[in-house]
Amino acid sequence: MTLPPATDDAAGSGDVAAENLARLKALFPQIVRDGRIDVEILRQLVGEAVETGEERYGLNWKGKAAARAHALTPSQGTLRPAKADSVDWDSTQNIMIEGDNLEVLKLLRRSYAGKVKLIYIDPPYNTGNDFVYPDDYSYSLRNYQQLTGQFSADGVALTTNKESSGRFHTDWLNMMYPRLMLVRELLRDDGIISIFIDDTELANLYKLMAEIFGEENFVGCLVFERNRKNDAKYFSIGHDYAVICFKSEIELKKLDTRFRGLKSGVEELKAFFDRLVGEYGDDWEAIRGELLAFYETIPAEDPREPLTRFRKVDAKGPFRDDGNINWPGGGGPTYEVLHPETRRPVKLPTSGWRYPTPERFWEEVDKGRIVFGPDETTVPRVRTNIFENKDQVMGSVFFSYAQSSTNELTNLFEGRRVFDNPKSISDAKSFISYVTEPDDIVLDCFAGSGTTGHAVLAQNAVDGGNRRYILVQIPEPLDSSKSEQKVAVEFCDSIGKPRNIAELTKERLRRAGSKLKAEHPGKDFDAGFRVYKLATSNLRPWQPDGDDLAGSLLDAVDNVLAGRSEDDLLVELMLKTGIDLAMPSEARTIAGQTVHSFGGGALMVCLGTIADAKAEELALGIAAWRAELAPAGQTAFWFKDSGFASAAAKANVAAILRQRINDKLISRIAAL
Repeated sequence: MTLPPATDDAAGSGDVAAENLARLKALFPQIVRDGRIDVEILRQLVGEAVETGEERYGLNWKGKAAARAHALTPSQGTLRPAKADSVDWDSTQNIMIEGDNLEVLKLLRRSYAGKVKLIYIDPPYNTGNDFVYPDDYSYSLRNYQQLTGQFSADGVALTTNKESSGRFHTDWLNMMYPRLMLVRELLRDDGIISIFIDDTELANLYKLMAEIFGEENFVGCLVFERNRKNDAKYFSIGHDYAVICFKSEIELKKLDTRFRGLKSGVEELKAFFDRLVGEYGDDWEAIRGELLAFYETIPAEDPREPLTRFRKVDAKGPFRDDGNINWPGGGGPTYEVLHPETRRPVKLPTSGWRYPTPERFWEEVDKGRIVFGPDETTVPRVRTNIFENKDQVMGSVFFSYAQSSTNELTNLFEGRRVFDNPKSISDAKSFISYVTEPDDIVLDCFAGSGTTGHAVLAQNAVDGGNRRYILVQIPEPLDSSKSEQKVAVEFCDSIGKPRNIAELTKERLRRAGSKLKAEHPGKDFDAGFRVYKLATSNLRPWQPDGDDLAGSLLDAVDNVLAGRSEDDLLVELMLKTGIDLAMPSEARTIAGQTVHSFGGGALMVCLGTIADAKAEELALGIAAWRAELAPAGQTAFWFKDSGFASAAAKANVAAILRQRINDKLISRIAAL
């Protein structure tokens, strides 16, 4: 029995087109003939729902077909662990990846497809300058290597997207299209994506999202007021947008999902109120005076401003009793309600009572939620207690000034302004709190300054959650000749790190984690992160030399690239097998060789040298350990092809594993 070589699955990201074909075949088996789709049969099966004319509605541009095809092209790269750059490698569940996000997203497909709850991204706005993501679809990984100095090329650093080139929108669309296709696959069925954008590409982003996610899954567009521009020629455009889409609104309806968030400042107000009660007891006038003084400190544009409407106070806390008791839209019930003191019918609200029956009305009275006037001539009012109504639906307009975000980050870097216009951590934290649960995964594949990761940590510190982040950032070089990057360059030099954006991202995560730990000493939350870096595959491709075929064959005996470690190979196997990159591993010595287990036995790997005399002992030991781990699903077994002393040892290991383990519990037995 032989083991299949790794080359039958050289692409760590898998063949997306083949997977799509398999999905279609599962739905319509009759359309696939000899491995190809019979379009005519498919047309017959879907009836009239076929678009055939040349004129059709949609967004089209030069290069769209190539961009779509590029999303389907498997990556030939891998991720290499960078433990020295990481924090709490052995225990953390957070991940920071350096590399072109297009290649990285392909590599993450098997491990994270359908697992991410929130994608929160701020892609490059189309300003026409410093458009860092390469658009050579044939050589994406090669371009990445050129960009980061791994591959020599004269003058390759940035592709400037000049408006005068005639490709102003096209280049941006070609960059975004395949990336949005890939991130959609990573979302859970009840997942949500938020994309920040400005006016330049807002219209095109709407159309892209409608095509990739479906118009029916569009949620809305949030508006963020940033900075006013007093030197503007016509209008001071000082806002950004966030376009929000579900992966499947149908799925959210099935789950009866409702998003609700805590009103801004309620927790702070509760702590303040409790302190006042401890100081003044039931002296409500004194407490009210302190409360009104506190309200005076809240600026009009502050998100806590709505709290200032709760200007009365009693044992239940601040409240207001001016609520409208009218039936919405008019035509409500007009039953008789007697005033509790005068015993006469009270004045009816103009639209009828808000509550459908007298019984329901008096239930609210008993709960203290309806207030009567001094006599029957006044319409009763609704009372609202702030601590009983802490939740609210998030609005769509936010006042989030850019200077505040810049100051927050500058303070974290000890007064150095290493980033211009970073995303607001308070906005990100609020959104994460609003749409995620404590154990969800949050992805940002345009990580930039690392705000999303910082916000995940901050929210976990507040509510004790175990949310995880996955960040991806290309190591875009910093240029000391650019005035806006000079401080960042000097900072990288001061900490002995390469001059690129990804180094700033990692340093922000380190500092944010340390700061939050100091601010929340009683909270146990994960402030670490694992770092991985995009690289070529650890396996040397078969490239025979016609002039030295014998030498080529000798090189192929061990097809692992020089300088690659066992850890490198293990990570590549995790990606091929679909194992979470943060999954803890176990190691055990069996027959003198180190055997690794990932995911509780989902992946078992031995990369050592296997002598003929030890093959049986090794295979029996691996099978016994697998039985002990008892994983719920199948197990993939991997070995190093050059590690077997002979073909007999290889065949013996495979045969014993299949004898000892039910074939249905083995996904594959293969060799690198």
